[in-house]
Amino acid sequence: MSNGFKYSVVSVSTVLVALLLIGAVLGQSPETNPADPYRHLNVFTEVFAKVKADYVEEPDMKNVTLGAVNGLLVSLDPFASYLNAEQYKQYLKVKSTPKADIGLVLSRKYGYELGVVDAIPGSPADKAGLSTGDILEAINGISTRDMPLAYADVLLHGDAGSTLELTVLRLRKPEPTKMTLTRAQVQAPAMVSKMLDKEVGYVSVEDLGKGKTQSVQTAIAALEKQGAKKIILDLRHSAVNVPEEGVSLANLFLDKGTIGSLSGQKVPKQTFQADPAKATYKGPLVVLTNRGTSGAAEIVAAALLDNKRASVVGERTYGDAAMRKAVTTEDGGAVLLAVAKYYSPGGKAIQDTSVVPNYPVTDTEPEATTDEDDATPAPATPKEPKEPKSSEDAILKKALEVVNGKVQASNTVDVKPGDASVMRPLNIPAPKN
Repeated sequence: MSNGFKYSVVSVSTVLVALLLIGAVLGQSPETNPADPYRHLNVFTEVFAKVKADYVEEPDMKNVTLGAVNGLLVSLDPFASYLNAEQYKQYLKVKSTPKADIGLVLSRKYGYELGVVDAIPGSPADKAGLSTGDILEAINGISTRDMPLAYADVLLHGDAGSTLELTVLRLRKPEPTKMTLTRAQVQAPAMVSKMLDKEVGYVSVEDLGKGKTQSVQTAIAALEKQGAKKIILDLRHSAVNVPEEGVSLANLFLDKGTIGSLSGQKVPKQTFQADPAKATYKGPLVVLTNRGTSGAAEIVAAALLDNKRASVVGERTYGDAAMRKAVTTEDGGAVLLAVAKYYSPGGKAIQDTSVVPNYPVTDTEPEATTDEDDATPAPATPKEPKEPKSSEDAILKKALEVVNGKVQASNTVDVKPGDASVMRPLNIPAPKN
């Protein structure tokens, strides 16, 4: 059988299947259950046809379709993406041979704009002043409006020393700001541990990658030898993580109770119980959070707060803790989406509700300044390594008051599911063959 004939057979078969599907959709009775997926597909088909026929100009239906697909995914998961075959090849290439980047963690949590979860401390993005809530309007002149999240992350990567132009929308600045950043090899933030006074030890963890729990355990043991009887665990800007590490870290402080759970439509529910043998610190504990706290760090904060093991001081966390997977499609592309969510001991999906501190305090880090008379921001000056300063750091100052018993207990704010709702796309594992 010739290739031409095979192609003809496949084409005709495809058309017939499409006609049968459309007939099935259009033939649905008005009394059909509103939850019936065919009813919703009928609405999509009708809107699609109206756009093609009545839009002010002839639309690019390929882009319309891709935008609709990614809109569907984003409405479910702020990190979900559909990559076509070429984009998925680039994604796998970057994942297998990591290149330099600018150190941004991204999501579409705040709608269809490409938002910044956080900038990795010490990275080019951090030095340029990018922070949680900023929006990337364009990357190298390409609009990010309908760009798949994972593909945007691909574009941020490149050879060390190469430059990247971003158009950024800031919360307190109405006009877009253009900035040029130089890609570099971004290092994971170093853990900081020190004594704040004779009895209070401080541990800052901005990287909860695999195996970091052991480092935290070692740091706390060292602080105890120095006389620490109380610990402040700083999880602000902890957006570099693997969710599983959050379960391990929470267990260092819990000798009983539920740490949390993981479940999805096709993922059997797993409940994580504290193992008494793994609990190594049982003294007073306060956890610090801010808008850049996500993933594993949120699992820790939720577990310790719900079990009344620690007070949480700071800002509401970003809202992300999920198991994600790349599922290949017949066109050679892939759908990257959450297949299960992590839940707090109280049963709330962390991605949907975030973690709300029982001592809310606004982070008061200084914002980057730019030259208002020039479209290009002033050259970014490298930030010094973050060291706690109780006289300047409002959250840390409040934490010291709480851990030393100088303030009365605060009521936890109730959170409704869906009030708010990060993963670094390049951490999604490739599908197994």
